[in-house]
Amino acid sequence: MTDIVQSLARIVGEPYVSNHPEEAYFYARDPGLMPPHEPDYVVVPKSVEEIQEIVRLAGREKLPVVPMGAGLALTGLVIPLKGGIVIDMKRMNRILAVNETGRHAIVEGGTSQGYLKAYLDKHHPRLRHSIPDSPATATIAANVMIHGQGRLTQQYGFNSDMICGLEVVLASGEICHIGSCALSPDWFSKGPPLPDLTGLFLGWFGATGIITKIGVKLYPKKKMRDVEIFITDRDDLVPAMVYELTHTEMVEDINVFAQPKPMIFKDNHHITLFFTGDTDEEMEFKRKTIWHSLDPFIKSKDGGFMGVPPVMKPTLLDMPQRSVSRFADVKKGGGFEYSGPIIMVDKYPACTRKIVELAEKYDLGYSGMARIIGRSHAMMYGFAFTFNRADPDMMERTRKALYEVSVFALEAGGVFWKATVDESRSGASGTRVLPFPSCCRPDPTASARPEREHGAVCWLPGLWDPRPPHRRGRYRGPALRKEISCESRGEADPRVFRPCRPRRTPKMGLGAFSGSETCLRNSRRA
Repeated sequence: MTDIVQSLARIVGEPYVSNHPEEAYFYARDPGLMPPHEPDYVVVPKSVEEIQEIVRLAGREKLPVVPMGAGLALTGLVIPLKGGIVIDMKRMNRILAVNETGRHAIVEGGTSQGYLKAYLDKHHPRLRHSIPDSPATATIAANVMIHGQGRLTQQYGFNSDMICGLEVVLASGEICHIGSCALSPDWFSKGPPLPDLTGLFLGWFGATGIITKIGVKLYPKKKMRDVEIFITDRDDLVPAMVYELTHTEMVEDINVFAQPKPMIFKDNHHITLFFTGDTDEEMEFKRKTIWHSLDPFIKSKDGGFMGVPPVMKPTLLDMPQRSVSRFADVKKGGGFEYSGPIIMVDKYPACTRKIVELAEKYDLGYSGMARIIGRSHAMMYGFAFTFNRADPDMMERTRKALYEVSVFALEAGGVFWKATVDESRSGASGTRVLPFPSCCRPDPTASARPEREHGAVCWLPGLWDPRPPHRRGRYRGPALRKEISCESRGEADPRVFRPCRPRRTPKMGLGAFSGSETCLRNSRRA
């Protein structure tokens, strides 16, 4: 064994470390379009203390670190672009506590969606959490880090809005607690009345720290749950229909599908509505309220409710939905990827027409799906394509289609969600546009710096410095300093921020938790 393998084995035990190519193979790829990149080492820790030691070792050896949940992100987020160490979180899967009256659970960073659901069903049957439409093995922490959506998104926002605390290992190996758990044994709030610092980690895809514990908000689980499907061939009316449905405040979840197969879906838009209740009377009242909200569209013959066959209903009510996994391989070639920009609901017609246009242009099968976020505040529109990984031509056509989706999304006012490398580099004008607020984009006139390949922040000086203590100089503490923040530059209004000059990655930089040595990003004051 190499020295690094031996060092990792001393931390986690020899059975949980590998540098064998046959095991690295599985960590080098996902079902998406990104070419495989093998890690140098794979390690499977059991505790937060072991993760601390792994991170410190990586800092000393100048190795990038890539934390991984279940590896289901599809867009290369856990592919180790620069090799290094992949930290597989699957052994850290304990449910540490459930507070029934406070309606929250504390789980480890590798806990899966299916495990928490099964635990709640058995021990706390009156509680539930927001489950995304992904395989049951998907981890809670990873979904939260990418601002995932689930079955309660229409009511409560992104799944990242439904957390109440974080424990994070920083690139220095230090432990950081975010929320009430920083001052109290109770995990009841991620921020207020304290400053909400979760933005330092959520949305960064693991690039700024490894989540080892997470507080998850739980919600009342009703005794009954049902589904209705409203069909229309008028894409231009879908936003108005969604508005009326959300205005009732009777609907738990709203998804809109548009795809050519099976034939029942062709040329139609299926608005799938989920609602819950505790009694037959409550369910009937909600059903009638939902029906009446769409009466104008029924009377104008622009749509109508579809009878849901009994054989179809269990599939729709399944949580997580196994049908999603089956669709992902309709080509029987193991390839599936989608671009899911967050965009205004009134852009639904344009999104649907765009995916049909691209499917015809590049001869691809497709599925368009919109999940409503909040009370019609926004939607995630999934431009999904399946392909045969053994067909290079089909993969290239899919890649071109997804690139055009990215350009379209930017021009339509959308923002990228779990952006791919291509999305990070794409722009409507042909210039490189990053998926960050314009105030924090790199200055093209700045001095030369490393190219951004993937991930987000690689190193934030003063917050989590990967260098050994004797190389850091004066400790800068937890506060954001001027040199790494977006500070006002002589503006009368101090709320007007300007970007700082990007720094270059130091030679000793760990690259935080990105699979590549990305360019430094500016932090911004909350």
